[in-house]
Amino acid sequence: MTTSATETTAPASGAATAEAPSGSGAPARTRRARRGLSPGRRLPAARLVGPLVLLALWAAASAAGQLDPGAIPAPWTVLRTAGRLWTDGTLPTDVATSLRRAAYGFTIGLGAGVLLALASGLTRTGEALIDGTVNLNRAIPTLGLIPLFILWLGIGETFKVAIIAIVVYIPIYLNTHAALSGIDTRFVELAEVQGLSRYRFVRQVVVPGALPGFFVGLRLGVTGSWLGLVVLEQINATSGLGYMMFQAQNYGQTDVILVGLLVYGVFGLISDSVVRLIERRVLSWRRTLSS
Repeated sequence: MTTSATETTAPASGAATAEAPSGSGAPARTRRARRGLSPGRRLPAARLVGPLVLLALWAAASAAGQLDPGAIPAPWTVLRTAGRLWTDGTLPTDVATSLRRAAYGFTIGLGAGVLLALASGLTRTGEALIDGTVNLNRAIPTLGLIPLFILWLGIGETFKVAIIAIVVYIPIYLNTHAALSGIDTRFVELAEVQGLSRYRFVRQVVVPGALPGFFVGLRLGVTGSWLGLVVLEQINATSGLGYMMFQAQNYGQTDVILVGLLVYGVFGLISDSVVRLIERRVLSWRRTLSS
């Protein structure tokens, strides 16, 4: 009897021993599977890889004679042209003028977008008065407003800054307003239970909840300011990158046009990278795939 009891319990303990590795291995496999779903470690200067690959392909095609130099000059030709324009003072003056116009329009559009989004997102009266009007403005092509703004504001600098401000404020408003509308009502109820004042509610609940959407709109607004500037500087302008490119078009100077496009691209990439850096610092409390 003792022997049979021993034989009976032995397989049970062996089975438990055999199952232990599979049971202990399951969490490890789960952890490996979860790690596999993540994008992985962030690569240093990853956003420069694409532009550098494109530049290498452009240089290789030019060196192999696959591109018409009259239509698409080689990168080294464009660099020589940029150096010549910088030396004779043309490029620094045009860059400074474009930066000033973009800065004025962006500042006005940023302030207008944030204030309108707060007024529309925090009050029903503001939403009734503002949201429909902004969406109507969004449906109208902004560049189509240029003839009307010229009649209203003249053909000088004012209408250019106003058009840039409109291009900037619309994405900032839309994304900030969407983020405000998407704040969970449970946070509002918790703030009411805690007895928060209106000011503390905005500072502790509304602002943190709206920041992710605000930064998305900010990135779109920065890009929009440069896109609008390209067109506006070709209308009754005497300086600026768009004016330089327009004059080069009249004389068939493709290399000068490419210089202007590259400067716009560099400014756009730098400004977007700065906004993303600020976003990561301000929203460092979030745990997302990008972080």
